[in-house]
Amino acid sequence: MSNRLAGESSPYLLQHAHNPVDWYPWGDEAFARARNEGKPVFLSIGYSSCHWCHVMERESFENAAVADLLNEHFVSIKVDREERPDVDDVYMTAVQLTTGRGGWPLSAFLLPDGKPFFAGTYFPPEDRHGRAGFKTLLLRVAQAWGNDRAALEDSARQISEEVARAADPAGRVGVAALSRDMLLLPGAALARAFDPRHGGFGGAPKFPPHLALEWLLARGAGGDAAALAHAIGTLDGMALGGIRDHLGGGFHRYSTDAEWLLPHFEKMLTDNAQLLGVYAVAFSVTDDPLYAEVARETGDYLLREMRGTEGGFYAATDADSEGEEGKYFCWDPSQIREILGQGEKAEDFLEWYSVKEGGNYVEESTGRPTGLSVLHLSKKIPSSSESRLAPSRAALLAARSKRIPPSLDDKRVAGWNALAVSGFAVAARALNEPRYLEAARVGARFLLNVSRLPDGVLARTWKDGEAKIPAFLEDEAFLALALLDLADAEGPGAAGIWHEEAKAAVASLRARFRRRDGPGFTFSGTGNETLLSNGRDLFDKAVPSASGAAARALARLALVTGDRSLAREARDAVDEVGGLMARSPHGMESWFFALELLFEFEDRFGEEKREISSSLNVEGAAVEPRVVRGGKGAIRIRISVAPGWHLRGPDGLKIEAWGGSEFTFEEISPPAPSRIDDGSGADLTGWEGTFEANVSFSISRKAKKGKKEIAVRVAYRACGEGACRPDAVLSVNVPVEVI
Repeated sequence: MSNRLAGESSPYLLQHAHNPVDWYPWGDEAFARARNEGKPVFLSIGYSSCHWCHVMERESFENAAVADLLNEHFVSIKVDREERPDVDDVYMTAVQLTTGRGGWPLSAFLLPDGKPFFAGTYFPPEDRHGRAGFKTLLLRVAQAWGNDRAALEDSARQISEEVARAADPAGRVGVAALSRDMLLLPGAALARAFDPRHGGFGGAPKFPPHLALEWLLARGAGGDAAALAHAIGTLDGMALGGIRDHLGGGFHRYSTDAEWLLPHFEKMLTDNAQLLGVYAVAFSVTDDPLYAEVARETGDYLLREMRGTEGGFYAATDADSEGEEGKYFCWDPSQIREILGQGEKAEDFLEWYSVKEGGNYVEESTGRPTGLSVLHLSKKIPSSSESRLAPSRAALLAARSKRIPPSLDDKRVAGWNALAVSGFAVAARALNEPRYLEAARVGARFLLNVSRLPDGVLARTWKDGEAKIPAFLEDEAFLALALLDLADAEGPGAAGIWHEEAKAAVASLRARFRRRDGPGFTFSGTGNETLLSNGRDLFDKAVPSASGAAARALARLALVTGDRSLAREARDAVDEVGGLMARSPHGMESWFFALELLFEFEDRFGEEKREISSSLNVEGAAVEPRVVRGGKGAIRIRISVAPGWHLRGPDGLKIEAWGGSEFTFEEISPPAPSRIDDGSGADLTGWEGTFEANVSFSISRKAKKGKKEIAVRVAYRACGEGACRPDAVLSVNVPVEVI
């Protein structure tokens, strides 16, 4: 029997359509039932190529006893995070705030209004190693719901408040003056994190650092030898390691170890689209033929296995096949000898690709040796050996294609397709490959003409002729950048068409996603669902920061057009996150690219005069800088409005505070607005001159002792000289010591 997911188009949701769990898709129907029946909601979020999502499905969601518990005590909702990144962001933030880590499958328990009161990731079905299993957890939550619902509602309130505060990290770290010297920060941060033995940044697990590599290659092309060395070390490590598919091309999602050897085997469009361009650029910078080979293998893999007839690209392929992760991709010596023969040809291949008796692949979930090997190289193949190995790889690929392949997630995600358009456009230019340029053109036309909702808005996903869900910021921003990349690849003759399309994409981006209460952009915009919080997506992860990509797109288009308004809006967005850029440069590369473009704009078109003095100054101090655990404290914020200016009421001043889960803010009380005389005769109220606001808080009894910082964010609208400025934000950090 099927459940309600049978009517969905998402391959991930369809994977669960025959579970005994009475799943609902995300929507009003599920929450209405939870309200009507007085039940909590169990929310499970994952994606089709997620290995641990499959494990939890087999262990729990296909288990009749677990399903009975879920169906009796909960309303269960299943979400594809790739369709609804906005929903995933809200509840992943809750997981990270309450557990200190994240991942998928995401498992959360919600009130019928959507507020989370408990959240985690994967749970085994039975109690294990002192940790509660999923069945035990369900019984405990059901018991607490029946016996102490008020405590769960209080937990939901606190978590939801923290999620809302965490949605805008820029306001919690203060500001930093932007300068050209800041462009040195990413390279220095990456140098500190670089693994000199295996490449990459940090230890296991290792994910492809797409934007870090793009940044380092750009520095290396400008003569920075250290940056180039760090890029080469990482590019080589990935190209030789098991994270690369040495037979079929492309890359697996990430390496579970520090050596790039043992991957999780899912293959994502996001990784391969970005690495296509990265390796092509690496070839143009270094002239190393290995990088051209890797780029071509990746591009050809995407065209051969990941493209639909309409020109759009599929989302991903699974890690598992026949119920086992990696079975499709791994080998033992006897299989290779059977295909290549018993002679020197097979032995040569076995030696080069380190395939030995006993294998090297151990299942991560069970620790069981499989006896199989992940193909990898210990050194680059010289041309004399490559001529012998290429036919062997082709023969093994042909044999592998007869195996049962991993499942395919064939939905087309707009932003990810835009990354593919960029990858093919960049590779076409770097490798002088006309096929790739045509693939970029066709992919762009798919996004511009096919993957659209009836009102013409770009759709987040498209599958089987159906476009769904208004695009999010990353979709619109990545599309604008892709069109600019395509214009660069076309050259002067045909670039104008794509520049015009880029202008339209940026206009749509600005209309739908510009913030109303400050500079920059929101992840969800006009037409998207309103959730508990509306995130900003300020950090680069598997894909670039949506907000950073938007700023980068505006800055790039400003360079093309000379439009100062675009440059000014991009600069305001970058200004706001300057504190984050200074504190965490690795993970903010999108913003540094945008900043570099803005400096280039100033060099080309002249620096725009920016006011040195602000209309507002904010200072803050703790009333008592040392506060006892479990006690109460207060902060006094002093706000000075410049002469001739005022903050327009009633919504021209908003004060928020954040200090982490150890702090609870009980009251934030600015003075009431008073009448303002701006000379116009209008009946106005607001704030002017110098005044104070009080922020009172309490500290958890479980708080750790030591020095803390409370970030106070003042959002304001300054008016004067006959006009009101756009909404702006100032932040101040107030030190408090917990004793």
